[in-house]
Amino acid sequence: MFGSGWEWIVIGGALFLLFGASRLPQLAKSLGQSRKAFKDGMREAEEEAEIEASQRQLNSNVAAPQITAMSDEELMAEMRRRAEAKQQS
Repeated sequence: MFGSGWEWIVIGGALFLLFGASRLPQLAKSLGQSRKAFKDGMREAEEEAEIEASQRQLNSNVAAPQITAMSDEELMAEMRRRAEAKQQS
């Protein structure tokens, strides 16, 4: 994007004029902290996505009982269990 040294000098001069010599270190520090916070947030989001994916995979591996092979009492118990699980999540 910026190839030659002159472009960097012009950008540095513009920053110096806009913010002054005393504010440039503070600006660089806050920029670094913002970058670190962004990377930490991205890492946490990726970890949460992996955890959710593994939980979904575990839940899909649990076989649901066949309704046609169940008695009425077993069917009602399964319906209650699923309703309770849905309320908890």
